[in-house]
Amino acid sequence: MTQATGTAGTFGRTVGTIAAVLAATTLLGGCGPKDEPAAAPRSGPSASPTVDPKRALLDAVPDGTEGTFQFSGKDSTNTHTGRVDPASKAVELSITGAPGSDGITTKMSFLLIGEEAWLKAKFSGKPGLPKFPDKWMKLDRTKLTGSDTIPAYDSADQGNAGPLIEAATSVQEQSPGQYVGVVDVSAGNAAEVLDDGEAAALGEAGKTVPFTAVVDEEKRLTSLTLKIPAAGKAKAYDYVVTYTDYGTAPKISVPTGSAATKAPAMAYEMLNG
Repeated sequence: MTQATGTAGTFGRTVGTIAAVLAATTLLGGCGPKDEPAAAPRSGPSASPTVDPKRALLDAVPDGTEGTFQFSGKDSTNTHTGRVDPASKAVELSITGAPGSDGITTKMSFLLIGEEAWLKAKFSGKPGLPKFPDKWMKLDRTKLTGSDTIPAYDSADQGNAGPLIEAATSVQEQSPGQYVGVVDVSAGNAAEVLDDGEAAALGEAGKTVPFTAVVDEEKRLTSLTLKIPAAGKAKAYDYVVTYTDYGTAPKISVPTGSAATKAPAMAYEMLNG
């Protein structure tokens, strides 16, 4: 990810890039309605149905029925943390980019509750960078130039585990709740989960990316890790998604009082690029 040099224009491009990454984490959505588990052929009257491992893993992906929960993850350039409150169609999402060659680190957080949106932004690592209030800045959507300028809540699966598992070509349950397999990230929704151009750069290696996944005793996904191989100048890395605190994480509420303020004009300049 290209880091900014300090001017309003370049910061706009930087924040636009991060916003696009954030939007990508919600654009793909879930895997659609969950089908009934497929039953294995019966060998006799006493045979019991068995669930296909891939189907079981897909059924474990959060679909909004689990209550409020926490999530975290990382990709090739950013780390993500947040909270999902499906009942309120709300998500709190923070993304921190790795420092660029100029030493600048960008951290942005979005709070989305229904159609309302708030922003926090912080830049560090160099003198003279823009400074924003350490508060939730309420955004006016009419001042945003594009529908994808900021992320949107349209799935509980904020880490895009569903599209990645859907692209699995091999899934095995090694022990109760412990899964391994291979994912093809070379095309389709799985490719869109990765950074722009990353799937193409992987070439044939992108068709056989190994993964591990863990499902808890309540049949809920708690982690998914893809071992993304090196491609060109890009180093190998782990694409990680974790979901925790199902049903026990605090609910998301509208920030009030001293915790919130109106977004200044500079925030819209950055988001609109």
